[in-house]
Order: sequence, then C-alpha cells, then structure tokens
Amino acid sequence: MTGTGTEATEQGWDGPWYRVRTDRFQASFLPDAGEPLDAVCNVDVEVRLTADDSRWSATVFTQAEVERLMEKDSRTGESLNGRYFWCSDGLIVRDPGIDNITQVLIGLLDCGDFTQILQRLEDD
Repeated sequence: MTGTGTEATEQGWDGPWYRVRTDRFQASFLPDAGEPLDAVCNVDVEVRLTADDSRWSATVFTQAEVERLMEKDSRTGESLNGRYFWCSDGLIVRDPGIDNITQVLIGLLDCGDFTQILQRLEDD
C-alpha cells in the first residue's frame, strides 16, 4: 500500500477505548476486554479527523471473522441460515490487528475513499 508516511504518533488505553493518534486523525477502538491488539478481528472504531473535527464510524471485520460469523449463523438459523452477512457500517479488511486497521484507515484517507466508506456521525 502506498501512503504518505503517516504513522501513529501516540497510542494507548483510555478506559475501555484503545486510542491511536496520527497527524490526521484519532481512532478510538473498542476491542473486547483481554483481546490481544494484534488479533482484533471484529471491532467498532470512531475516527475524529484533525482537519475538520468531523467524526466517522465503522465496524471493522476481517474476512475470516465474517466467514466465522456466517458459519455460526448457518448453525443457529440466523441470517437465512448463514446465507448472507450484513452490517450497516461494515468495513472488511484482510488482516487482523489494530495496527493493520489503522494502516487501512490511513490508506483510505490517502486514496480519497474514507468518506465514502465510513459513516459520518452527528457533531457533539
């Protein structure tokens, strides 16, 4: 992935949130308690852009996690027995981990697709 060289300048826990700050945004992830950050495969994220203070959200899944959820649904009868997967603000990534997801967010900003993919939130 080509990029502008934007990297996390600050990251760490803030209560239940794991926050990553770059020069262009702050991403607030809500991983499951005790989940290793490099294994995160299903997580809600809120992104606040530095340029205009706008807020955006997504639920990020790995491909493997979507497959796991569809397989579970095929056993439980949900989602037409696992025949589909749907999430209103879903973003599917190939690889797990907060660092990987952060790099995807940077890439989406770089290529101009960020505002087409994430869902804008109302101002505070």
